[in-house]
Amino acid sequence: MARRATMLGRLNVGGGIMTDPLHEIGLVAFDFDGTMTVKDSFTAFLAWRAGGVRYAVGCVKLTPKIIAYLFDRNRGKLKAAAVREFLKGATQSQLEQQARVFAEKNSGRLLRPDAVDTWRRWRTKGAKTVIVTASPDFVVAPFARGLGADGLIGTELAFDADGRCIGVLAGQNCRGPEKVRRLKETYGEDLRLTAAYGDTSGDKEMLAIADEPGYRVFRGKP
Repeated sequence: MARRATMLGRLNVGGGIMTDPLHEIGLVAFDFDGTMTVKDSFTAFLAWRAGGVRYAVGCVKLTPKIIAYLFDRNRGKLKAAAVREFLKGATQSQLEQQARVFAEKNSGRLLRPDAVDTWRRWRTKGAKTVIVTASPDFVVAPFARGLGADGLIGTELAFDADGRCIGVLAGQNCRGPEKVRRLKETYGEDLRLTAAYGDTSGDKEMLAIADEPGYRVFRGKP
């Protein structure tokens, strides 16, 4: 049976988003970073949260991991290293609150207006809309809530029994085939998207299950 849970609900991010059975017009999926935004939201959040000096020091400490990425191209490992460097020890509630403030201060500078217009047109038609992103779900959740998303699927972080980030990912980086796996886990194995939008090779599997695939169609800047 299709799973109807939304990451927003599980994260309990201030009101959450209710999920309903899919309208007959279907489901439209949007990648977030680079598709709906002009730059990577997770990197921007880390820089904003850490501050200039702390962020610069952290990036220097991550240099060996960045060099390793040039050879293994494992984005999940690099992301986990950034989580350990910048977020380990923070509580889930702290991160969610900080993400809300970040979104309030930066949504106007991050979101592409043409992507938002397309999102709203689909919703006017009665489509259900979901963001499927490799960024940590708690970072994107306030943006998704502000857009009125019906769902959010993103990379999850692991927390200990006290709710503190332990510096690893909980599961796979939500990219490539993992996007399709998570979509089908949530909405059913026979899922076919009405439309999907993305901007990198990590979105191609998701675009392949859409009747209307949109690759790098948004160019607008705030």
